[in-house]
Amino acid sequence: MKSNRIYKYIAGAALIISMLSCTNLDEKVYDQVVTENYYNTKEDVIRAYVRPFEHGFWSISPMYELQEGTADQQATYNREGWWLDGQKYQRLHYHTWTIDDSSPQAGWNGNFQGITQCNSVIDDFEKLNPEKFGMTQDEFDQMEYGLKTMRAWFYIRLLDLFRNIPLAVSTDQSLNSKGQVTPQEAFDFIESELKEALELLPVKEGTGGNKLQQGQWTKAAAAALLVRLYLNAEKWIGKAMYSECATYAQKIIDGEYGTYALATRWDEPFDWNNETSDEIIFAFTAGYSRAHWHMGSDMYWWSLPANAHYYFGFKDWGGMNPKYALQPSRNVDGNLYDFSLGMPVARFQEYPEDYRLKKYKNLSGESKREGMFLYGYLEYADDPTKRVTAPNAYEYYIRDQVGMFKGASPETIIADKESNMNHADHNSGWHPVKYPIYRDNDPGAMEADYAEIRLAEIYYSLAESKFRTGDVTGAGKLLNDVRKRNYPADKYSEYLYQPDGKVILTADELLNEWGREFIVESRRRTDLCRWNKFSTGSWWDKQPDADSHTDIFPLSRTVLNSNPALVQNPGYDF
Repeated sequence: MKSNRIYKYIAGAALIISMLSCTNLDEKVYDQVVTENYYNTKEDVIRAYVRPFEHGFWSISPMYELQEGTADQQATYNREGWWLDGQKYQRLHYHTWTIDDSSPQAGWNGNFQGITQCNSVIDDFEKLNPEKFGMTQDEFDQMEYGLKTMRAWFYIRLLDLFRNIPLAVSTDQSLNSKGQVTPQEAFDFIESELKEALELLPVKEGTGGNKLQQGQWTKAAAAALLVRLYLNAEKWIGKAMYSECATYAQKIIDGEYGTYALATRWDEPFDWNNETSDEIIFAFTAGYSRAHWHMGSDMYWWSLPANAHYYFGFKDWGGMNPKYALQPSRNVDGNLYDFSLGMPVARFQEYPEDYRLKKYKNLSGESKREGMFLYGYLEYADDPTKRVTAPNAYEYYIRDQVGMFKGASPETIIADKESNMNHADHNSGWHPVKYPIYRDNDPGAMEADYAEIRLAEIYYSLAESKFRTGDVTGAGKLLNDVRKRNYPADKYSEYLYQPDGKVILTADELLNEWGREFIVESRRRTDLCRWNKFSTGSWWDKQPDADSHTDIFPLSRTVLNSNPALVQNPGYDF
């Protein structure tokens, strides 16, 4: 089991990062009096250092809701009364959220809580003498700049979500902005912090994955955040920076910040032992008996049908819950929609031999799977003659459709033609399974770390930068470097982009390909916004917005009332 290996061999900060789980998100940061008494041993220093990492891992859940629940691939349906919840998820889907909705506020709070934690520990470290704890100045510097990189990661997400944000850089309030700064000021701060961190962060050691460095910010990870920053600069600050994006992406690919390599299997970066994958640039460490926020409620565990644990054969954690499912490609009669966006299953089916299209299945032996989607009938893992039933007692037949199918056979055309966010049953929408759900007692069960940054993202970012500057051939080659692992070699000429295959790479196809490779990786809204499709596009049960103010979220009423210096984002009341 991976956790046993890590516990046996890991030491120092990496050990504590891997072992901690988030317990008290309302924990007060240390004030000056506590600081003087708290740091007595090296372990105290490490505990303080990893606290913001713990919170950062937790914060992926509220971000997932904002990134996926508002975009064109996933949705949270009202399933016969399940997940109605005051229609908050419908408002996310239709882009009709209000300043009193909890989701945008959770995105604001989660990120600023993390920034506050980083600031507190950074300020503490600047007052401490490393020698007192048997540590070197270099060790302290690496931890401090790891925290500054973590803080930049929080700020990138805030800039993306809200654009107009305050800058808090210290526990000394006189050093912080009283109200919001311009997007350019926030961008410049993030950029300068990351460039400075690049000088002091460690380089990944050798090949075979991050190993003991998993969960720590490295030079490549900081450079990858610069890639994200520059790729979205035109949208965020009105200045195209694709050349800068390409420069840092190429440095990462060329190994300037450590040796990384694309996995030969699509699922390797998400598998139980992904700390050994050279595709992972940064991941939050996780495990069955430790922190596993991506596999908890409000994320991937709640992206699966109720009772599906019987299909997987993993019953240790009880039942699953279908908060999320893919949006449909077909209407209730089985006819394909013609939306230019969304329709994620149909986008995959454009290349029908895609290995990811196989139905998810745990294979014989230990810690092996195939396929990425859950659909059709679901049989019990321990009794294939028995089918899993939905909460309303009908057998599942999961469809790439949304409607009231209930116990209808796959061949039946139902009379009820209604298909929308408020009219779905438990058969509605395929379920993606990116991280494996292995069986009870399997050594790999719930051991996968959360892959926040993969080398594939760097390839795709460089490809988009080339595409936008006119090098379509170069873009196609980069995308193909990743995509070829998804298809049989004898289909390359048919499935790869020119010049390696016959598929023509267009702007629409590039956005579709971002959606295929990074489906349910908490970035779809950002990609749609960057291509100016988020507020202007149409997809299933979603018309274009009245204007583009929904490209960013409002500040909640609670946030505005807490600080009179804050100003509401354009287009929103109060």
